[in-house]
Formats: sequence, C-alpha cells, structure tokens
Amino acid sequence: MRYPQGGGLTAERQCRREELRLRAAERFARGEGSTAIARDLRVSVRSVQRWRHTWAEGGPRSLRSQGPASLPRLSEKQFAQLESELAKGPAAHGWEDQRWTLNRVKTVIGRRFDLTYTIQGVRKLLVRNGWSCQVPARRAMERDDEAVRVGQGSVAPRGRLAAARGAWLVFEDEAGFSMTPSQARTWSQRGRTPVVRVRGRSRRRISIAALTCYNPGHRSRLIYRPRRDDGRRDGRKSFSWRDYRDLLIAAHQQLGGPIVLIWDNLNVHKAAGLREFADSRDWLTILYLPSYAPDLNPVEGIWSLLRRSWLSNVAFSTPEHLIRTVRSGLRHIQYRSNLIDGCLTETGLTIRSA
Repeated sequence: MRYPQGGGLTAERQCRREELRLRAAERFARGEGSTAIARDLRVSVRSVQRWRHTWAEGGPRSLRSQGPASLPRLSEKQFAQLESELAKGPAAHGWEDQRWTLNRVKTVIGRRFDLTYTIQGVRKLLVRNGWSCQVPARRAMERDDEAVRVGQGSVAPRGRLAAARGAWLVFEDEAGFSMTPSQARTWSQRGRTPVVRVRGRSRRRISIAALTCYNPGHRSRLIYRPRRDDGRRDGRKSFSWRDYRDLLIAAHQQLGGPIVLIWDNLNVHKAAGLREFADSRDWLTILYLPSYAPDLNPVEGIWSLLRRSWLSNVAFSTPEHLIRTVRSGLRHIQYRSNLIDGCLTETGLTIRSA
C-alpha cells in the first residue's frame, strides 16, 4: 500500500484499504501464507508482508485506518477552478512553451488562491486528483479541432451506411521507410549508452500504400502495395493516381464487395483522373478526412506497429533487407485481424451493423 495512513486516498478508498487489511488479519490468524493472501485480495505480496509485521506487533487494531494525515488545503471546488486554469495552457499564464511543471503549477496556485505549496505538495495534490506526468501528443497548429469533431461524427453514419449496403469501410494511407531505423528502448549496462549502427548515407528506399478494411461480420483485412525508389533523380518517388487506381481495383477483387474509401486530402487523391475513375465505378464511394487529422486514420496505427516492432533498432544492410523486413511485418499483421481491429479502436471510431 503506497499510503499507509491514507495520505493520498479518498475516504472511500481508505475504508476499502482498511477492509482489505482486516480481512488479511483474519487469514494471518489462520496461518495462511502471504502469497495466497496477496493473490486473493489482489494486492502486492510486499503489502501483505508489511501488514503481517504490523499485525504481529499490535494485533488487528493496529491495521485500522488512522484517518487522513492532514486535510487538503484546496477544496474540491478550488481544485476544479485550478483545473480550469491549467486547461488554458501555460501560454495564458505567461510562459512561452506548452509545458506544465510542478513549479509552474505551484506559481498558479499562489496567484489564484494566495496559498503556498511545496513542490512535493503540488505533486501529491495532482496525483491525488488523477493527474500524472505524461509525454504529450503532437497536433498541427493548422488543425481545426471543431472540423475534426464534426468529421469524426460523420464517419459513424457512413460506417452504418456501409454496413447496410454490405460495403467495406476502407481507410488508406501511405508512408515511406528508409534504412535509418526507428529507435526503441533496449537494456544495457548502467552508464553505457547502447549504440545501434546504421547507414550514414540513407534516403527513402521504399514507399507503402496500405488499406485497412472493415465490415461487420467479416474478418478485418490489410491490403498493401510497395513502391521502391529506383534511385533516379528525375524518377517519381511517390505513388501516382494510377497506382492508387490499380490498388483499389485489386482491393475490390479481393474483398468481393462495394467499397467506401476514406483517406486524407493529399493532392494526388484528388487528381482528375482518379475522380473520373471513381465516378465511373458504382462500387466505389470516396470520402475525405478532415485536414491534419491522422489520429482518425487506423492505417497510422499500422505504421506505428511496424516502426515499434519489426523496424526498430535494425541495422539494414541493403535495400532488399529493408523491403524483406517491411513485408514480413505487414504479413504478420495481415494474419492477425485483432491488430487491425485495435488500430480502429485507437481512433475512437466504431462501425456498427445497421
């Protein structure tokens, strides 16, 4: 138990922890082992061992809660006001960057409530109210959050429409992979930074266009096509509208049903030739995601899986080595539809049957 005397716990949690300790005391008296007690009560063995030591010295009474160590200096209403101040961001309070530190929160408390907190007091206050120190997510400054919210709401009706007509809801995205691998954590001796050897002269060697395909009652699918950089300075290094056309035709043949395609606002996605192709195919409906909203595209999760697993810390020797590794990772994902479903869940979007 992290707070033996209830130091960061609410009154309800204090009662809950006291109940666990008293139940453990009854089993101590019966001579049961700490491991079995910890497993049944769903607490750590170390906590049970500490309770046993306290029980042996003072009996069951010593395991009762002593109440809060001190009353909180900020009431629930005041902390709600503090949260609203923090929600405005550091810039609204005079700091240039977008980072909340304990010292800055302490300053805001002093300005707003005329109270003096220590740094550790601020940390305990935040933790007690469900805050934690986290790595922030990136968002483009040009992103219109209201448009993203409206777009997210419009995808759900399209998903129900697709389900009603038996169509596949298909998301598309493309990404480039070079011989410089992504970095991942690895174990090493303390004080010795591990080193991953990579190619000093590296440029993009392969591009991948991928489709994640969803249809209630069917196994989710992943369809992809690679495009290798031929190394020519005057050659095309990205997909053309004809490449996307061929990919969609292949996807239609594999899925065996109509497609509702959702992708971003890339220029080539709006090419005249591609629009004419879509207009002439009754099995294809194209929709566009809001600008700067990659978090609504499940294919972004596929790229994340690749970079965090198969491509991380790999010293690629040749372009062929890179291509084999990318293909191996994508094949692994193709055979595990739960990974593809997880990428959709991560976006917050749902597809329901009509």
